[in-house]
Amino acid sequence: MISKTKAPKALLAAVLLLACASLAEAQKVPSPKDVYGFRVGDDYKLADYAQIEDYLTQLDNASNRIKKIEIGETVLGRKMYLLFISSEKNLAQLDKWKDIGAKLARASVSDQEAAKLSQEGKAIVWIDGGMHSTELAHGQMTSELAYTLATSETAEMKNIRENVITLLMPVMNPDGLDIVVDWYRKNMGTPYETSRPPILYHYYMGHDNNRDWFMNNMPETYNVTKILYNEWYPQIVYNHHQSSPAWTKISLPPYADPVNPKIHPAVTAAVSEVGSAMTKRFSLENMPGAIADNFYTMFWNGGGRTVPYYHNMIGILTETGHTTPTPRFYDPEKLPKTVAGGTPTDGTDIMYPDPWKGGESHFRDAVDYMLTATWATLDLAADRKENYLHNIYKMGKSAIEKGRTEGPFAYIIDKNQWDSFEAVNLVNVLLRGGIEVEQATKDFTVNGKKYEKGTYVIYAGQAFRPYLLDLMEKQDYPTRFQYPGGPPDTPYDLAGWTLPMQMGIDVDKIKEAFKAPTEKVSTPQVSYYEGSIAKNGSFGYALSVNTNASVAATNKILKSGGTAFKAMTEFKAGKSTFPAGSFVVSGDEALVESLSKEYGLEFTGLAAKPEVQLTKIHLPKVGLYKSWVSNMDEGWTRFVMDEYAFDMDTLHDVDIKTMDLSKYDAIILPSQRSKSILHGNSVLDMPEKFTGGIGLDGSMALSKYVKDGGTLIAFDEASDFVIEQFGLPLRDATEGADSKDFFIPGSLIKTGVDTSHPIAFGMKDTVAVSFNRSRAFTIDKQSKTGEGGKEDIKDAPAPEVEVIATYASKDLLMSGWALGEQRYIAKKPALVKTKYGKGSCVLFAFRPQFRAQPRGTYKLIFNAIYEGASE
Repeated sequence: MISKTKAPKALLAAVLLLACASLAEAQKVPSPKDVYGFRVGDDYKLADYAQIEDYLTQLDNASNRIKKIEIGETVLGRKMYLLFISSEKNLAQLDKWKDIGAKLARASVSDQEAAKLSQEGKAIVWIDGGMHSTELAHGQMTSELAYTLATSETAEMKNIRENVITLLMPVMNPDGLDIVVDWYRKNMGTPYETSRPPILYHYYMGHDNNRDWFMNNMPETYNVTKILYNEWYPQIVYNHHQSSPAWTKISLPPYADPVNPKIHPAVTAAVSEVGSAMTKRFSLENMPGAIADNFYTMFWNGGGRTVPYYHNMIGILTETGHTTPTPRFYDPEKLPKTVAGGTPTDGTDIMYPDPWKGGESHFRDAVDYMLTATWATLDLAADRKENYLHNIYKMGKSAIEKGRTEGPFAYIIDKNQWDSFEAVNLVNVLLRGGIEVEQATKDFTVNGKKYEKGTYVIYAGQAFRPYLLDLMEKQDYPTRFQYPGGPPDTPYDLAGWTLPMQMGIDVDKIKEAFKAPTEKVSTPQVSYYEGSIAKNGSFGYALSVNTNASVAATNKILKSGGTAFKAMTEFKAGKSTFPAGSFVVSGDEALVESLSKEYGLEFTGLAAKPEVQLTKIHLPKVGLYKSWVSNMDEGWTRFVMDEYAFDMDTLHDVDIKTMDLSKYDAIILPSQRSKSILHGNSVLDMPEKFTGGIGLDGSMALSKYVKDGGTLIAFDEASDFVIEQFGLPLRDATEGADSKDFFIPGSLIKTGVDTSHPIAFGMKDTVAVSFNRSRAFTIDKQSKTGEGGKEDIKDAPAPEVEVIATYASKDLLMSGWALGEQRYIAKKPALVKTKYGKGSCVLFAFRPQFRAQPRGTYKLIFNAIYEGASE
C-alpha cells in the first residue's frame, strides 16, 4: 500500500511512465510522410494505392491500436482493406463489441438487456474515403486520420479511443484511385493538369459507385454492405465527398427537404445533430466556409449515406472544396453576394453563418476540413455513445412493433413467377441489405391462395422495416416548386425505384397477420430454385424465354460450340408450353447440367424438332460504342453484356471510322447526347488523343453498316443521334419542353408492350420502365390503328417504323414523381424498330438497363441483339 506522503510522487511517476510509453508508441509508428516522402495534402503530391497499401501495412504492424483486415477484392482484383482503430483493450475484445452492436441494431434483446448493453458497449462509427476517385483529397486524408487517431495523446483522442470503435475504410475504390493518380501525374505541368480521365474510374460504374447501395451489383459495394448491415451495424456512417459549392469550403448537414417519411424521425434529428457539432467546431477553430441545407436531401435511397437511414443509422455526407492537388487563388474582390443558389455571403444566413471570403486555396485545406469534420463526429460519438447505442435499439424495436400492429404484416414472393431467376435475385438484394427473410418448409395458404414449399416470406416486423418497405413499396415524391409558378424543385437523384416493379416480380402484400411454416434463411444469399433436365430425346432442349437466365445459358452453350434456335411461335414439349421466342439448344451434356444448377433452369428434352418456325442464331458479336467522354451508361451496358455472357468488343471513335463493322451482329450506342457522340471532347479540355467524336466519317460508317444489314441499337439520348444522322421519320416528343411543364427526374413509368413482336418475346404486356429525364417518340408518318398489350398503341406507324412499346394512356406514374407526363408522353412510342436499307435501327426512348436495376426490361435488349444474330 502506498503511504499518503508518497502517493503524489508515485502517481507522478506512473503518469510519467505512461507518458513515456505513449511517446514511444508515437515515435515508433510511422507517419504518412515517413512512407510517402511528403505530407498528406501537399501541393502537387498524391500517393497511389501501392503506397497506401504499404503504409497501411506498416501502420498495422507498428501500432496495437490498429487492426487491418481484408474484406474482399475490387472488380479488377485489388484488395480492399478495413481498419479498426480503438484502444488496445477495445481491440482485444472486438467480438464482444460486434455482438453488442448486432443485438442492439436488430433489437433482439429485452429493454433491460438493451439498457445494460448500451452502457457496456462502444459506439461504432464507419468512416470512408476514396469512393469518388476524382475527388482526390479524401482517399489521401484517411492515412493521416488513421495515424493521428492511433498515436495522438490529447484528452479528446484518448476519449475517442476509449469509447468508439472506428471502422475506417481508407480507399473505397482502389482501382479508380490509381486511374486518377496516374492521369494527374502524366498531365502535371500541362494545360490538362486538373482535367479528369477520359475513362470511367470504376470499371463498370464510374461515378455511379455511389448509386449501387441497394442493388449491390459490384463487389466493392457488396464487400462494404456485408460489414455495415450484416456484421458491425455502425450507429454512424460517414461518407467523405467533394466538392462543396463554389466559394465555400465544406457542405454538411442538416440537409435540404424533403425527408422520406419511412425514415425514423430520430435519424433525421441525429443527422442534424452531427452537422451542428461540425459547424460549431469549424467556428471555434476559425475555419470559415461551412454551409448547410444545400441541395442534398434525405428522400432518395441507394447512396452510401442514404441507405443507412433506412437501417436506423446516422448517414453523413460532407462535400469538401478543392478536389485537386493543384492550388488555386480566389480573388476576395470577386466574392459573389450569394452562393449555392442564393445563400448570402454576408453572414446573415443561419445555414452559412461564417462565410469564406476567398484567398489562397490548397489541397491541404481540404484535408484539414475533412479531418476537423471527422474529429467533431467521433468526439460526439464518444461523448454520447450510450445514447446512440440505445437509440438504434429503440428505433429497431419501434420498427418491429409497427410491423406487427400497423401493417403490412408480410410480403410473400411466390415461388411461381414469370421469371423465378429474378425473383431469387430480389430475395438476395434484400438479404444483402440486412433484411431477415424466411422460407416456407411446407405448402401453406394465405387469404385463399396456396403457396408452395420454398416460397419466400419477409415479415415486416423487423428492425430494418423502413428499408424493406422503401424497396418494396411505390415512392410518392412530394410535389415541390422553387417558387410559386416556378420550375420544379427537383429530387436529388431518383424519385422512384420500387424493386418488384423494376425487376418484374409479383409480390403479395399481406396486411393481416397469418401463420406459416417457415424457417429463417441463415445464408448471406440463397441459391436459385433447383433446376431440372428432362432428357426426352436427341433434338436438344427447350428453354423458356421468360427468364433472363435463359440468355446467359444460351450464350454459354453457343460459346462452347453448341447450337441454338429461337422459336418464332408458341410450342409444346412434354407437359410444358413454351412461349414464342423460347430457345431450342443443344450442346455438351455436362455443361447443360452445370447451367441448370447454376441458374435454376428447366431444360426440357425434345424427342424431335418442334413443329414451329425455328430461326437459328449464332453467338452474337456485339460492338459497344465507348466515347472518350466517360459515360456511365456505357459502363452499365458493358456490365450487363458481361453478366449475360455476350461476345462483346469495345468500339472507340477511331474503330467506328476505320474498322470493318460488318463482323458485328449488333452495335449498341449507350445513352449519350447527340452532340457529344458527334464531337466528343474539345482540345481545350483534353489531350488531342482523346478529343473529337464519331464525326461525319463515323456517322457514314454506321449508316453503311446498317444499310448493309447490321442492327444498330440506341438507348435514350443516343436515339437522337441516330434519328438526326440517318434522317429517320421520328422525333423526340419532349424536345423543347420547359421544365415547368414537363419533368420526370427518375421514376418508373407504365408502358404497354406488343409481345407479338420478336423484340418483345418473353416480356409481360405491361412493364415499368426506368424514365430518367428520358424521351418519347413522335412518328412523322402514320397509318392505321394498331394494338399491343394492355395499353392501346394508337396511330400505328407506316410499315417502315414498327412500334414495340408505348407509354400508357393513363396512370403513367407507377413510382416516383412526374410533371406533365400525360401531355408529353402518354400513348407515345417508347421503343421502335425502323428498317434502314437491309438492316434496322432499334431505338429506346429510355434506358432499359439503367444502373443494372430494371431487370424487367432486359429482354428487350437481348432480343434486339439476337435479331442481328439470326441466320
